[in-house]
Amino acid sequence: MAKNEMNKSGVSVAKVSEISARSTKGFEDAIQVGMARASKTLRNINSGWVKEQRVEVKNGRVTSYQVNMMVTFTLED
Repeated sequence: MAKNEMNKSGVSVAKVSEISARSTKGFEDAIQVGMARASKTLRNINSGWVKEQRVEVKNGRVTSYQVNMMVTFTLED
């Protein structure tokens, strides 16, 4: 089934998986890192959304950015 395409009965079923990704560059990079990694394992990824963001701080400076994301992908027949 192609991305965003319904099966013959006109029904599609999706699953949501939670992932966590981290970057030293920023939140946007953490999102890209997480989606790139998820796409190595999951097929038919349709969307994602950031559930939580956090930073790690050392000596008063942000040292890393972390996102917890929900990734939605369509199940194959």
